[in-house]
Amino acid sequence: MEKLKFIKPTKEYEEAAYEYIQEFNDYNSNINGTGGLHRYMQHYDEWLQKLEQDRKATEDRVPAETFMLIRESDNRILGMVNIRLGLNKALLQHGGNIGYSVRPTERKKGYNTYQLYCALQFCKEQGLDKVLLTCKKDNVGSSKTIQHYGGILENEFFDSSDGSITLRYWIDVEEGLKIGAKQYKDKQKVLK
Repeated sequence: MEKLKFIKPTKEYEEAAYEYIQEFNDYNSNINGTGGLHRYMQHYDEWLQKLEQDRKATEDRVPAETFMLIRESDNRILGMVNIRLGLNKALLQHGGNIGYSVRPTERKKGYNTYQLYCALQFCKEQGLDKVLLTCKKDNVGSSKTIQHYGGILENEFFDSSDGSITLRYWIDVEEGLKIGAKQYKDKQKVLK
């Protein structure tokens, strides 16, 4: 795997962020884990401000942090992840602690597995012992990524909002990191 960075979004990645979202639109693919970037396509600076606000808990929201997975050789955004540092009633049902995406043309190359490993490292640094991840039942790639890190299926439920089945998995952060450490022992994560 080439050299990757797991970083918080900055102004430097404005154009790359637009290209990232546009690729999802071009492929008619669901957009997850971007901290709402797709709603700020003409207002990147406002999105960066929103991410600052996301870091603070409110009455309705848990604190959250968004990261980009960047390939260093071409500075391309390969994936994004949004990490919620707590769970409210809505996130317990759908969304969980971690949401992520990988751009359509870069899927099935192991990037999301690495990205989730980085996310678990961040969760540990923030004091989380276990994390909840959800995915649609037909999203086999996401389900396999979660299971790779020891994700235990708690249940599945019918989502009346879109007629799909959602799977709810729990990952023990420490156990997940042990799995990732074996796989990525030679890789250095850059966390900024």
